[in-house]
Amino acid sequence: MRDTLTLSATDAAELLRRKEISSRELTEMLLARIDAVNPAVNAIVELRREAAILAAAAADEAIVHGDQLGPLHGVPMTIKDGFNVADLHTTWGNPAFKDYVADRDATVAERLKRAGAIIVGKTNVAFMLSDFGQTANDLYGVTNNPWDTTRTPGGSSGGAAAALSAGMTFLEYGSDLVGSIRIPASFCGVYGLKPSVEIVPLTGFQPPGPPPPPSDMMYMSAVGPLGRNACDLRTALNVTAGPENQAARAYRWRPSPPRHTRLEDFRVGVVLDNELSPVSSEVVTVLSGAVDALARKGATVVDGWPDGVDPVRLYESFGFHVQLFFAFQQPGENSTEIATLIAHENNRMAARAAWNRYFADLDVFVCPVNFTQAFPHDDRPFDKRTITTPEGRRPYHNQAFWVSHASLPGLPAVAAPIGRTQGGLPVGAQIIGPLYEDDTAITFAELLGDVIGGYEPPPVG
Repeated sequence: MRDTLTLSATDAAELLRRKEISSRELTEMLLARIDAVNPAVNAIVELRREAAILAAAAADEAIVHGDQLGPLHGVPMTIKDGFNVADLHTTWGNPAFKDYVADRDATVAERLKRAGAIIVGKTNVAFMLSDFGQTANDLYGVTNNPWDTTRTPGGSSGGAAAALSAGMTFLEYGSDLVGSIRIPASFCGVYGLKPSVEIVPLTGFQPPGPPPPPSDMMYMSAVGPLGRNACDLRTALNVTAGPENQAARAYRWRPSPPRHTRLEDFRVGVVLDNELSPVSSEVVTVLSGAVDALARKGATVVDGWPDGVDPVRLYESFGFHVQLFFAFQQPGENSTEIATLIAHENNRMAARAAWNRYFADLDVFVCPVNFTQAFPHDDRPFDKRTITTPEGRRPYHNQAFWVSHASLPGLPAVAAPIGRTQGGLPVGAQIIGPLYEDDTAITFAELLGDVIGGYEPPPVG
């Protein structure tokens, strides 16, 4: 059973289409796996058992009748507790919202269902999605890493990555402003995609209550899939991306094809360390091994940041824009001077221009997701937390450095598992692609997985 439950969503859908297993059987196996493993991991916080079984039975009927099937037809999955799903709670890990039940689906949930997926439940999040390093809240408790339950799965999509890694779901959908897809994917040994900015609608991804005022300040916030292989990222993106409402009447979204389909044809930029956020020796060893494997396979490797990208200055601008994002979400709680705003906005657009120039010559950029692997749980106040590495203690907030360089200019970025530390913990590489060329990054991650790394089942359960 465990081998079946660690298949990719794409492979599970193919088994269903070939009638080698029924959706009901697959869903019941998944629910049994959740019952067995979730007590140790605490990744899944709500289940819709009866509704899921009924939906699976309907999916089986459609297969028998030869109906037209979506790419995820009959595949059971979970979704982060930040998306509205009709008849399920949306809490954002906040006890104040414990009784809120959504009456309609978020756009992402609706599109996943339209593609045939069966949403069986919700996964845990950091309180109000406010922590990129850990997943804990007073409503549902702490989520553990299935590779070592004394350690964090990352945040705020830690429940999503942990459930996927542990075989408790076939596919997940999370969100990423400050690495909340990429860091958990790296810590748990799965794949995660922060898509190009604004290609996946955010409608229905919000805490209970009135929506925030209309704003264009969503240029760094993205929602995207997590999967056990890179192909699942492509499948999920293709069924969830694209305009909605008035925009959908004006244009259609179509994914750009990957620039290459052979690893040896890729031109790969690489940076594996920086003095502002030094990468621990445990992590950089695995990353270096992956880059060496790329070179041996014939990929062109170019070292160094793009011209015009000052990583320290742009990291500062990223921090400013994150604060600005929350200022627009909660008007009146923050303020900023116009001159400062203009300076950091100029930095953001200069970063996008510099990366666009860079990707005229190179295809992808590889760098760390985080300076550390999964670390032990730490419930101290945010500003008191530190992370221990072989080279010494590091500030907790330094985790945002590496993910900032895709977020600030809105570029697509894939976190891809590339191996494990000597202590056996997963390490992910961050693969940044050209703007709106998400499949180039996904395809590179897919090819890289054939050479080194890729998903491995964790020891839990």
